[in-house]
Amino acid sequence: MAIHEECGVFGVMGTEKENVAGIVYYGLYALQHRGQESCGIVVNDDGVFSSYKDMGLVSEVFSEDTLTHFPMGNMAVGHVRYGTTGGNTRNNCQPIEVNHQKGKMALAHNGNLTNALELRDKLELSGAIFHTTSDTETIAYTITRERLMTPSIEEAVSNTMNLLEGAYSLVLISSTKMIAARDPYGFRPLCYGKTADGAYVAASESCALSAVGAEFIRDVLPGEILVFTKNGVESRREHCEKQRQRTCIFEYIYFARPDSVIDGISVHESRMKAGELLAESYPQRADIVIGVPDSGLDAALGYAEKSGIPYGIGLIKNKYIGRTFISPGQNERLDKVRIKLSPIKKEIDGKRVVLIDDSIVRGTTSKRIVKLLRDAGAKEIHMRISAPPFLFPCYYGTDIDSEENLIACHHSVDEIAWMIGVDSLGYLPIEKLNKLVDKDDYCAACFQGQYPTKIPADLRKDRFERKLSERAT
Repeated sequence: MAIHEECGVFGVMGTEKENVAGIVYYGLYALQHRGQESCGIVVNDDGVFSSYKDMGLVSEVFSEDTLTHFPMGNMAVGHVRYGTTGGNTRNNCQPIEVNHQKGKMALAHNGNLTNALELRDKLELSGAIFHTTSDTETIAYTITRERLMTPSIEEAVSNTMNLLEGAYSLVLISSTKMIAARDPYGFRPLCYGKTADGAYVAASESCALSAVGAEFIRDVLPGEILVFTKNGVESRREHCEKQRQRTCIFEYIYFARPDSVIDGISVHESRMKAGELLAESYPQRADIVIGVPDSGLDAALGYAEKSGIPYGIGLIKNKYIGRTFISPGQNERLDKVRIKLSPIKKEIDGKRVVLIDDSIVRGTTSKRIVKLLRDAGAKEIHMRISAPPFLFPCYYGTDIDSEENLIACHHSVDEIAWMIGVDSLGYLPIEKLNKLVDKDDYCAACFQGQYPTKIPADLRKDRFERKLSERAT
């Protein structure tokens, strides 16, 4: 299985020196749901970069003492990361830092390149030495190479975008500028805003802007490059409208925080709509509707309002346990479920329950949740999923990467219902998916198999982290 990751990026550029590390810290905290494996911050103090990166949650990596050791500065960039199957090392922590003849750069990236291996092979054969297995380092080297032949960092980024294929939302800082860029498809979200004291902030989601007191200005357009300097912000759009927009629909279903707005669409409202559509498609006589925290709660509320069945809190989440969906190993995933969720017996005992969740990938987590409800006395359990069945791998940065691990590829809906222990099961109909965002400009390749880009033939990003006996000959 290849390395796929879903991450969060955050950058700030102020008008004068201040505690920019603290601002990034709070921004990353708000984006913690996008990456719980590692995080990092790089501060620019008048052209001198200071950084700290490590494995763990934001609160674990950045203590008060760690933050106080950062210098005051006017720019900083930060990153939170998920790594899935391999590559879970400190070397792969971001932002990636580069020192070169034309100056310094620190780069944070969310997404997944489909031509990463091809680009990396060319760079390695030209003499580049890589220290990580992430796409981000490939992007950083490519920008650096282009920078040697261009008059500015933004020109280098623009030239690099001509070479990149796949999903990327970037925030980088140079010695004097901050740049935000989004791929021409707009697979992954990116937006920017401004604080009351004039600092510009760029982030994966609008919820991070709110966390640092920045007013949301707008989303970065697919293909757009924003250049932030002491004189303000410049928009470059030479890569815009080259492709039809394909924002990942799973951002609305699962990844993004409910209070975020992506490309003008409320995540909360999208999930509420999913619940309403499920109630229309799969009505059910029941006593209570409950959602699996957190991403199933909004859809559960929508189902309850549409169906007239009372909404209740049937499961309590331990907020200090990370998401199970992207846990690297099966045993770890199951262990987490045991301590992550607890049923409220009084709400469930003797009742017919409609259980709403965002997805079923492998089925193991769903089975465990159902058992929790059965043990709490649920009379019936009718599961409704606010996404269609996963049938195809994702190549754009989501942990849906092997058909052999997708339960819907091998079993019917009735078989899956029996396997996870529910009385009935219903997925969001694929033909109603567009109603979540009221448009067709989204990527749903993991449900439909229709990819906006060429599918990569080789995904062996972790080839240097595998034993000799495990490598392909």
